[in-house]
Amino acid sequence: MTSERLPSAEKPSGQTGRFAAAFQILENAIAARAFPGCAFGVLFGDEIVLQGTLGRFSYEEDAPAVAAETVYDVASLTKVVATTAAAMLLVRRGQLELEARLGELLPGFLVGRAPGDLARTVQLQHLLAHNSGLPGYVEFFRTAATPAALFQACLELPLRSAPGTHAEYSDPGFILLGEALGVLIHEDLATWTRREVFQPLGMASTGFCPSPAMRPAIPPTEEDSTFRHRRIQGEVQDENAWVLNGVAGHAGLFSNVPDLLRFAGAIVRSAGSAGSEENPSLFDPAVLKQFAERQPPEGSSRALGWDTPSEPSSSGRHFARHSIGHLGYSGCSLWIDLDAAVAVVLLTNRTWPDRQSQSIREVRPLFHDAVREAL
Repeated sequence: MTSERLPSAEKPSGQTGRFAAAFQILENAIAARAFPGCAFGVLFGDEIVLQGTLGRFSYEEDAPAVAAETVYDVASLTKVVATTAAAMLLVRRGQLELEARLGELLPGFLVGRAPGDLARTVQLQHLLAHNSGLPGYVEFFRTAATPAALFQACLELPLRSAPGTHAEYSDPGFILLGEALGVLIHEDLATWTRREVFQPLGMASTGFCPSPAMRPAIPPTEEDSTFRHRRIQGEVQDENAWVLNGVAGHAGLFSNVPDLLRFAGAIVRSAGSAGSEENPSLFDPAVLKQFAERQPPEGSSRALGWDTPSEPSSSGRHFARHSIGHLGYSGCSLWIDLDAAVAVVLLTNRTWPDRQSQSIREVRPLFHDAVREAL
């Protein structure tokens, strides 16, 4: 597989021009302490038309300024950039059947369950679509001190509803999905995605578990006063992922804007064609189309792994129905309009210093609207 590299971005010489409104929205957000800094980029077709940064790592005056290459904890973008991407490739290669039952890959999921227990009907596609019946979030880390203990607690979760009947965005579902994919690939998700996804796309700054030497160059996510009792910087913020040694299907990935634009570019090209013989697409167009379709029940915005624009949507008013994206708890987002061939990446550490600010909910749609209107 050859590398799918994008052209170098033209960094704006000033905060003027057609994207001035988008810059102003982010400047206002920083002034209002929605987040201390951000990095952002826009892909249009096969060209990066905007890549910029604003602000600092934290609110201290001597904090480092955010740079174009700054790596962030992208939180639940892990679900699409790593876990869903892996699932898409495995489907393309015939190694993954979406109808496969979770209990066949993870027999521990069935231990202690009655013969008629609905858990026996959970399929991998239910985990991807967030309609498995598993709960949305569980603080496993409060009682599970080891990866084995946390995984066991996840296996033993009861279902809240019959698979396919109710949509509830589920971190435990993606923890189990990541483990199930590990059974199929015979290695951990971090190693496999680095070799099969990130390296082919030239995503050299993307991966799990940054080295201690890299940590000072990564914006901090919070001053943790309740669990780890230290500044969280360069290690995964999500506590359950941290107990899982930083590698999980739901969180743990670190990346930057240039890399995520490369990833988005691969998706955009696959949405248009299968690529050329010289530069084949990493993702199969038919598989991408399948993964981009909304899943049951009626009214859910969830596709397979991906989210789609809802009403209202963090993507704003101009991303078409045939768009896919995802958010990250730390304040990151990726939205891709498959029809218009537009992708927008916004990376922030909005949880600094204490997770309290929710202003990102207002900033995201305004920023996306300003970008789309500028295009």
